[in-house]
Amino acid sequence: MFPHSDDPTFGVTANPSDYSPSERAELLKLARESIERALRNEEIPATAPSEHLAEMRGAFTTLHLNGKLRGCIGYVAALQPLYQAVAETARAAAFDDPRFDPVSAEEAALLKIEISVLSQLKPIRPGDVVVGQHGLVVTMGHRRGLLLPQVPVEWAWDRETFLSQTCLKAGLPPLAWQQGAELQAFTAEVFGEE
Repeated sequence: MFPHSDDPTFGVTANPSDYSPSERAELLKLARESIERALRNEEIPATAPSEHLAEMRGAFTTLHLNGKLRGCIGYVAALQPLYQAVAETARAAAFDDPRFDPVSAEEAALLKIEISVLSQLKPIRPGDVVVGQHGLVVTMGHRRGLLLPQVPVEWAWDRETFLSQTCLKAGLPPLAWQQGAELQAFTAEVFGEE
């Protein structure tokens, strides 16, 4: 269904800047506005800022508070226009990440927002995984785990640790990647607030 990881365009940081500085700023503003509107029980903004930001893309929004993770929610698949995915994942990261209590109004003002716009998933062999370039999805049976490309860099993991940690995220044994688990990779354009 997807091209194999031998695809010469995959594994190269393709289109590292699909989004202009103004588009990135617009998406970050939209994410913050979505969180602020949720605190006031208002709807998510419904208007596409531009045709480019209305393209169907998978996206994750990651929230940091005082340098620590405060929430991260996203869609791997391109289920909706990017601007809507960002607005919804920002709100979900702030209020629906089961690992954290909902963000308070006081915390919301201090959050740092990071957005990851994802490429399509493609099958990949373990030896082709490049730390810092690929995000991973590991699937076995009904279990599935995902880690974004920036995670192994933040934790200084090598390739095998990254593969094992993605398996653990799926609730699988750490060596499931060697025991028949399906591996898929994606790249991401990652940007955030200073």
